[in-house]
Amino acid sequence: MPALHTTVSTGNASRYLQQLCKHFAHKVPVTYDEREAEVAFPFGECRMWANETDLRIECASDSEETLKRTHFVVHDHLERFAWREKPEIVWQELSRE
Repeated sequence: MPALHTTVSTGNASRYLQQLCKHFAHKVPVTYDEREAEVAFPFGECRMWANETDLRIECASDSEETLKRTHFVVHDHLERFAWREKPEIVWQELSRE
């Protein structure tokens, strides 16, 4: 299963995690608290973890094509919600061996 991950340095990690989840929950199943989240898009899944300094995000999907869509949705929304801070969001392939 193809996957991507990023770790975003921010003191607002928990806030962004919760904001993303509340937004996504209007359309897809989401479970979350202040520190962890799971989002079940029809085209892929997203897991997030927040601590005092970082937001870690993993996106996975059945194919490269649907992974691109999952990645785009999560990345685009995070950029919009963090527009004041403009954190660096660099994605890398996640090895799941």
